[in-house]
Amino acid sequence: MPKVKTHRGAAKRMKVTGTGKVMRQMCGKVHKLEHKSAKRKRKLGKDVPVDKAFQKRAKRMLPYA
Repeated sequence: MPKVKTHRGAAKRMKVTGTGKVMRQMCGKVHKLEHKSAKRKRKLGKDVPVDKAFQKRAKRMLPYA
């Protein structure tokens, strides 16, 4: 049986925690930051779990993570 390839785009955007949750970055913290509050920018810096409906597909894309 051949090796399973990691989806490189997914690997750059998501990571798997020790407990098996798939985490991703929040969007909206790249540019146009001057009109966003400090609180909002802090919250955007945190990792959040991938949506429940997408968990299974995300884990399939990251077989060795």
